[in-house]
Amino acid sequence: MASPAIPASTNILVIGGGPAGSFTASALAREGFEVTVLEKDHFPRYHIGESLLASCRPFLRFIDADEKVSKHGFALKVRLFMAAAESNLNHSIQVGAAVKLNQHKREGYTDFINGDISKAAWNVERDEFDEMLLRHADQNGARICEGVQVTGITFASDNADKPVSAQWKSDTGIEGETRFDWLVDCSGRNGIMSTKYLKNRKFNQALKNTAFWSYWEGAGKYGAGTSRENSPWFEALTDETGWAWFIPLSGKVSVGVVLKEDISRVKKSSVSGPDVNKTHYLNQLKLAPGVLSLLGDAKMVADVKNAADYSYQTEGSKYAGPNYRMAGDAGSFIDPFFSSGVHLAFAGGLSAASSIAASIRGHCTEAEAIQFHNSKTERSYTRFMLVVLSAYRQITAQEDAVLSDIDEDNFDRAFDFIRPIIQGTADTTQRITHESLVGAMDLVAHALGPTTPEVHADVANRVDPSLMARTGPILNTKVVEELAAGDENVKQVLWRVNARKTLDNMYGWENTFLGENIDGFTIILKRGALGLGQAS
Repeated sequence: MASPAIPASTNILVIGGGPAGSFTASALAREGFEVTVLEKDHFPRYHIGESLLASCRPFLRFIDADEKVSKHGFALKVRLFMAAAESNLNHSIQVGAAVKLNQHKREGYTDFINGDISKAAWNVERDEFDEMLLRHADQNGARICEGVQVTGITFASDNADKPVSAQWKSDTGIEGETRFDWLVDCSGRNGIMSTKYLKNRKFNQALKNTAFWSYWEGAGKYGAGTSRENSPWFEALTDETGWAWFIPLSGKVSVGVVLKEDISRVKKSSVSGPDVNKTHYLNQLKLAPGVLSLLGDAKMVADVKNAADYSYQTEGSKYAGPNYRMAGDAGSFIDPFFSSGVHLAFAGGLSAASSIAASIRGHCTEAEAIQFHNSKTERSYTRFMLVVLSAYRQITAQEDAVLSDIDEDNFDRAFDFIRPIIQGTADTTQRITHESLVGAMDLVAHALGPTTPEVHADVANRVDPSLMARTGPILNTKVVEELAAGDENVKQVLWRVNARKTLDNMYGWENTFLGENIDGFTIILKRGALGLGQAS
């Protein structure tokens, strides 16, 4: 696709055409704003991160891209079994992933959709998926300029915090400058605003990990012949140094390992030969017996890739400023565990688009719009951070190392809304204790408990129905243990039911976007009126 001429000026400039940039561009262009996207690569281009969360679908529906993605043929994270019994059809739906953490004898399973097939997501080839989103932004009226790298940003002479133009260079050697009224930095890990100008990127030491991955053909399927067939599989390594993933794609699987960076370095130091990364990668897979069983006689069909130091956030929660916003990996990235990358890219893109539209349309002041985006992005990040840290604490059994990394001041600002979600109770205290954080993480972690549909059904027949109801109150772990009275199955099922209430809130579109009150504002999700409204 030939790129259009790069304009000398534009209303809104988006740096980067990945999921965050494409979503932001589509959302704003559909509102009638002039939007230009500068993307340094030519799409399609390779990108890791194939497993999408179910929460991505309502984002896609908002920009009218859901049906397009649905028809593309990506591997759906669902298998639907239908058994005809005379004139009736019985449906059994499971959508999600299997997770085997080191302290459990059998894997847990989490689905996130409550049996609603319309919420099922996909495992995608990111080169194809990302290109679809970028072309969709073009079809919605955004100007897409590929092969153009932003090399610098100029700030206003009377306001050193306000960007006003971007310098760029195309891969054909042409250089130029584009003025803009608004900037959205979606430049991915490069994060030009955060790393080059604000210098406020902070790496998360608790998640200072490194990943190695490749692609295989001819592998088996998890749960073959069951309602969980072909689900992704995540497994803690047997030596408790990390975890592995097995994600089915169309005709192949993505298989990777994640280890603490220092541990990986020590392990690699004993490896020799022409391809150290490959040998190291295969050695770690030996510590994931579930993955090896699924691979069977599969053949590796790609070189081993690796990435490190990929968990970071923006210090001081400064994801926005005068006439600019950051979204997606440009501002923060947590970890591949729970596949939060595209979800956070879409969430940040929608927040950026709605807060810019609100400021332009006079729904609020620019200062209020900035604060909204900062708070919204921080909340989205911290929600997932709790869940990821919970899982890692189980995988590595290093509780103190995980907890000591949390910046208490930053965490406290977000915890007022996290605690009711996690524990189901209000808390007016502005400080958080070690014990309360442990309790919160414990509860979320039990979403991955070792239950099966059969165990779940058995427990449901033996306990008060109100305890199983998703609309009921969230019970803390101590109360659940007392109710279980030594019955391990009851305890595991009730822990999982309560944790799922937490995760449903975290992933739920309605709760996190349609009605969430942030600093007195909520997002107006209506085409032609996108922006912010006063919370009632």
